Amino acid sequence: RMAHAAASRVALRAVPSRILRPSYADTGIVDPSPTNIILYRDPEDIEAIRHAARLARRVLDLAISLASPGVSTLDIDAKVHDAICGEGAYPAPLNYKGFPRSVTSSINEEVCHGIPTGYILRQGDIAKFDVSVFTKEGFFGDNCGTVVVGEDGKGEGEESLASRLNRVTKFALDSSIRSLGPGVCLTQIGEIIETIAEREGFESVEAYCGHGVGRSFHMLPFVQHFRNTTRLTLTEGMVFTIEPMFTAGKQYTKVCDDQWTVVTLDGSLAAQYEHMVRITSNGVEVLTDSETAPEFSDLQ
Repeated sequence: RMAHAAASRVALRAVPSRILRPSYADTGIVDPSPTNIILYRDPEDIEAIRHAARLARRVLDLAISLASPGVSTLDIDAKVHDAICGEGAYPAPLNYKGFPRSVTSSINEEVCHGIPTGYILRQGDIAKFDVSVFTKEGFFGDNCGTVVVGEDGKGEGEESLASRLNRVTKFALDSSIRSLGPGVCLTQIGEIIETIAEREGFESVEAYCGHGVGRSFHMLPFVQHFRNTTRLTLTEGMVFTIEPMFTAGKQYTKVCDDQWTVVTLDGSLAAQYEHMVRITSNGVEVLTDSETAPEFSDLQ
C-alpha cells in the first residue's frame, strides 16, 4: 500500500465551476461551527436536508458496490467524485481541512478518515467508505458503511471475524436509532451501542463521535458512542449523525503520518456505520436509509 504520508500529497480532483462549493473548497480552511444547536423545522429546509442525505446514501451504495477484489480505492474515489459532481453536488471531504480526496476509504485496521490510494482490495478485506456531499441548496449529507470484500452477505458457511464485526456494528447503530424520539436523552445512544459491543466481545471507539449536520458539516450536538454523562433532551428538528466504530481488539487508536488515517493501536480490525437522523414530533426519521434513497435520475 502507498505510504500514508505520500497519500496526503496529491492533486485535488477538479470540480465543475457550475457547482456550489462549501466555504473551505478553495482554501481548506473551515469556518467555525455554530455554538448553538440548530433546529430544522422549516419544510423547505427539511426537504433540502432529505435531498442531501439521500444523495449521500445513493453514492455510498455505489461505493460499496464497487468494492471488489482487484479494485483500487483510488478507482472508487474517482467514481464517487464523478457521481457526486454529476448530480450537481460537491464531494464534501475534498479539501476539508486539506483532505485530498472525495471519499474516505479505511481498510482493515484503519478505523476512519483513510485516504484512497492505489491499494488494491483483496478478498476478505473489511472496507469502510464515508460518503458526504454538499448540495446546491447549501446542505450537507453524510453517511458511512462497511463491506467485507468478496463476500455476498448470504451467510453461507462459518461467519468470519470481519463479517461478524460488520454485522454487529450495523446492528448497534440500528438499535440505537430505534430508541430515539423527542424527550429521549442523548446519552441513551452511547449506552445502547457500548452494551452491544461488550456483549459481542468488541469495543466501541471513544475518540470520534457523531455530530449535528445541516448547513454546517460538523456542529452540535456531538454524539458519543459509549456510556457518558452528557445530558441533552432530544427535540423535534434536531438533525445529527450516529456513527459507531467497533474494533475486534482494543478501541485505542492513533493517527498516521498523513495526519488523517486513523488506525487501531493493536492492529485489530475495525468497522463503522453512520446514519443521518432527524428527530420528528413523534419519533425519528432515518434520512440516509437506503430504502428511501432514489436512483440518481430521480435526483435531478
